Amino acid sequence: MIKYALQCESRHPFEGWFGASSDFDDQVARGLLTCPTCGSAVVAKQIMAPAVAGTKMRETTSSPKLHEMMMQAAQTVRAHVEENFDYVGDAFAAEARAIQEGTSEERPIYGEATPAQVEGLQRDGVKVAALPPPPPRKTDIN
Repeated sequence: MIKYALQCESRHPFEGWFGASSDFDDQVARGLLTCPTCGSAVVAKQIMAPAVAGTKMRETTSSPKLHEMMMQAAQTVRAHVEENFDYVGDAFAAEARAIQEGTSEERPIYGEATPAQVEGLQRDGVKVAALPPPPPRKTDIN
């Protein structure tokens, strides 16, 4: 099976699974492939990196050393944000939108937002990204 990242003419992203690459072309040509969000039959494949699994990949991804490096990188990102960005707490969504609209001073910010708020910001073109979680406290580890 082949999994393709797809997008309709209204830019709704979705996935499709096909037995062969020619199956996608055949289904599009016959109008059988439609967007699950809007029903559009104008669908195209998106650029995506292939997932190639092998022995080396499994060994590398389960490596404790790699895991430690990834955790350190995430904490470095978090520390940079906490030191250089303004913390706005649960007013993040409102403040990000105000910055986007030019009614608030442009500056890097971070804070809390619900998944629905994040989705709304992204839909409106406001660039947001999740901050890596803080490291566990030693008192929380068994």
